[in-house]
Amino acid sequence: MNSRRDFLQKITASAIALTILPRYSMAIPEQPYDGPVLRVAIMGLGSYGSRVAEAMQSCKKAKLVGVISGTPSKIKDWQSKYSIPEKNCYNYNNFDKIKDNPDIDAVYVITPNALHHPHVIRAAQAGKHVICEKPMALNAKEGQEMINACKKANVKLLVGYRMHFEPHTLEIIRMRKAGEFGKILFFQGLCGFRIGDPNQWRLNKQLAGGGSIMDIGIYALNGARYMIGEDPVWVTAQETKTNPQLFKPGVDETIQFQMGFPGGAVASCLSTYNMNNLDRFFLNGEKGFAELQPSTGYGPIKGRTNKGELDQPVVVHQTLQMEEMSGIILEGKQPEVPVDGEEALKDLKVIDAIYEAVKSGNKVPLRLI
Repeated sequence: MNSRRDFLQKITASAIALTILPRYSMAIPEQPYDGPVLRVAIMGLGSYGSRVAEAMQSCKKAKLVGVISGTPSKIKDWQSKYSIPEKNCYNYNNFDKIKDNPDIDAVYVITPNALHHPHVIRAAQAGKHVICEKPMALNAKEGQEMINACKKANVKLLVGYRMHFEPHTLEIIRMRKAGEFGKILFFQGLCGFRIGDPNQWRLNKQLAGGGSIMDIGIYALNGARYMIGEDPVWVTAQETKTNPQLFKPGVDETIQFQMGFPGGAVASCLSTYNMNNLDRFFLNGEKGFAELQPSTGYGPIKGRTNKGELDQPVVVHQTLQMEEMSGIILEGKQPEVPVDGEEALKDLKVIDAIYEAVKSGNKVPLRLI
């Protein structure tokens, strides 16, 4: 088990095969499409880049047309597998030349966290729209610089918040907005798994920017915000480290964090690289509750509320994400939950504050606007 993505892939593979693919037509019907198509180059051809590429084969509004990688053999494999022309293949040294390629509209950056900042800025300077995996950057300062670069280049910056398009998640948000849960009182987010390969980049402070909170904990943080429907105004946090050999200084093993919201709700969240079977959201209000378990994994999301089981369509998250992001970039559509750089910047501000709270032991005030 080398990463969270490998872990999730193992526990959901059979469910994906039996459930997601046969029912996916419920979300994106098979019908002719003659509208605009977002032509995408993927940067970073690792496990998640491969997952996005496979999912895009089912897209109508987005198409994989290019690759950017530092590994020539991967480029050749992808060329063969996805019929990518030689002129749309780049490495990390020459990909600035993409500015002269009119056949590519956007670059999807799926490289280690520390590389998001330079790669997004270079793609923007090349005049291409950018989709960046989360966390968008290592900290809020870098995130703001990326936003500024994209604005200066007049290109859009989106972040890979795939759950913002997931049907079960959106149904709970709809119910909350409609007042069906009453006043929101409490959110719990549990996100974690036992990490494997000690040499992977996620355990390298220079590449990852931290530990579990940067990789898996951001789901609970972001989930608290969209489930409650507000931005937090304070955060406290505590770190637990039981294996300092594996989790070197600056790489968090387990962090528990609590957030307070202006409407009076509180959130209690856990992020860990040392416990399995943690993928649950719970929202409690005066009139009812909502639960998602699994809440963020790649396989079928399952949920229930005080009114019964949720039965929204099961989708391939990355296919739906890319379809919707095509509409945002090319047609100016507005998603139910934002996925732009400003949305990601808020998460980075909270992460900065979580690390500050861990060090100081104090409640840290937040101002995300």
